[in-house]
Amino acid sequence: MYKKGQSGNPNGRKKGVPNKQTAEIREAYQRLTEANLENMTHWLQSIAADDPAKAMDMMLKLSEFIIPKLARQELTGTDGEDLFKNVNFQFGPDINDTERREDQ
Repeated sequence: MYKKGQSGNPNGRKKGVPNKQTAEIREAYQRLTEANLENMTHWLQSIAADDPAKAMDMMLKLSEFIIPKLARQELTGTDGEDLFKNVNFQFGPDINDTERREDQ
């Protein structure tokens, strides 16, 4: 029986190293993308002509293959207290406040 946190194959692939198939797939995808950059530009322009939001969504999805996602960080005080509990943002007058609104 294996102990918790102990590998069944201590001489196996090191943590964080992709297996060969994953590396080959990434390399093939990169070559395919590089060979079709001009086509991809035309395809996105065609999609954007009908649906700009869809084209932007596709751009963001494609960027995930090039730019790694940043890990989300939670900021807390030394005792775990929320650092932002007393932070207020004001972006100008409330447009729904008809008593204080200046009509132009």
